[in-house]
Amino acid sequence: MIRELNEKDLDQCLLFVKEKPAENLFIIGDVEAFGFNEEFQDLWADVDPTGKFKAVMLRYRENYIIYAPGEYDAAGFAALIARDKQPGKMISGIAGIVNQLLAHMPIQPVKSKELFYAKCEALQEMNVPDVEIKQAAVEDVPKIIKLYSQIPEFDKQDDRADGLIRNMEEGVSRCYYIEDGNQMVSSAMTTAENSMSAMVIGVCTLDAYKKKGYATACMMRLCAELLEEGKYLCLFYNNPEAGTIYKKLGFEDIGKWVMHTY
Repeated sequence: MIRELNEKDLDQCLLFVKEKPAENLFIIGDVEAFGFNEEFQDLWADVDPTGKFKAVMLRYRENYIIYAPGEYDAAGFAALIARDKQPGKMISGIAGIVNQLLAHMPIQPVKSKELFYAKCEALQEMNVPDVEIKQAAVEDVPKIIKLYSQIPEFDKQDDRADGLIRNMEEGVSRCYYIEDGNQMVSSAMTTAENSMSAMVIGVCTLDAYKKKGYATACMMRLCAELLEEGKYLCLFYNNPEAGTIYKKLGFEDIGKWVMHTY
């Protein structure tokens, strides 16, 4: 049976999703940050006759994320999503979980994307250059934006600066970087930090400074700090070369993460 969750379900919901803190990074973060009483967020669970959770689905604005360790009422969740008529709906999650639901959706997605999803529970030491690595403050955001604007793989976002400032002030993002003079040349950042896990993003180096181990050094500093705090790390990647570097640091593939837009 699928039912909508409320504040009374907080402990059971978090206990269920925290069994897999990397896989459920976004659900944990949004539940901890916004709870059950915001109009832009809803949560449902597939519950067995004994009251045990079989699956949880989060709606954050137009984004749906589903988690289930086994079989669940995919048709029931698909019906809930189909009733939402807002445009640009996205269904995300581990491929094997989401695929059960897609078979019951009444229409096909207009766009789909698939990425490797990896997590790190213990860091593997690597030789890195002896350079100064700094932690960014809010006043460094313009330098971060300038660095990102020079990385072809990164999407251009007009409101990125506002988002970075907000996330850093709220404590859900942190960034480590290397600079040459007053120019930021390499960085690694987190987003969606919660009590259990964090997403690594923004791993990059300017072309003129590549092959020096700068990005690896930033990653090691960032990952070591978060692991020391008891947090799991996770990241997306679609470049096998980048995946090789991440695995040397201690990341392991969880599976594929899919995003389907309707």
